[in-house]
Amino acid sequence: MTAKTDPPAAPSIENHSAPERKPRLAIFVATAAGLGYFPKAPGTFGSLAGLLLAVAPMWILFYTVSLYAWVHGGDAGIFWHASSWWQDPFCQIHIALAILIALFGTWAAGNAANFWNQDDPQRVVIDEVSGQQLTLLLGCGVPIWWRAAPDAWADHNALGLINWHSPLNWKYLLLGFLLFRLFDIWKPTPARQAESLPGGWGIMADDWIAGIYAALGLWLARAAGL
Repeated sequence: MTAKTDPPAAPSIENHSAPERKPRLAIFVATAAGLGYFPKAPGTFGSLAGLLLAVAPMWILFYTVSLYAWVHGGDAGIFWHASSWWQDPFCQIHIALAILIALFGTWAAGNAANFWNQDDPQRVVIDEVSGQQLTLLLGCGVPIWWRAAPDAWADHNALGLINWHSPLNWKYLLLGFLLFRLFDIWKPTPARQAESLPGGWGIMADDWIAGIYAALGLWLARAAGL
């Protein structure tokens, strides 16, 4: 009589789920090209990137047009001559940048937060970039309508142009930076409530609201003669 033997065990099927693919582009945008990885005050570095975006368009256009004129023997001032009250290339560029950064920032912040499984990761600083840029766009771009518009190129302290009649100087940059950081940390109503919005919207919206508060303070300072 043969001894009974147990039937061979069925092969085990292990559920190996594929590792989540790292969203490299989203993380690159969300961390503002890596600024969010600074161990201390990454939001401050994000705000500084927003300041850079405010001054970069003028310098890029200025040197591009100057180089083109030097190479081709044209008029280096043709770009500025084409500007008018209804066609302001600086304002158009800043508005386009603000929209692009807001849209891509919302997408990137949401994807990065999902990957890191955090509601609002400290490494995500594109919200500070966007909020700081909005501060300077609205705070310096909205005209003081009861004053004559200045000649921007006559202002030798201009570090950039938000629009043709709104030259940036160190006072506007510094005050805009300080006001935005204040309101971003304080988060007055409805900024804190906006954090409960889903995904990237909740990460970005509170900084947009802080940027609007800061822009109002900057505009009032300009109206007072700063």
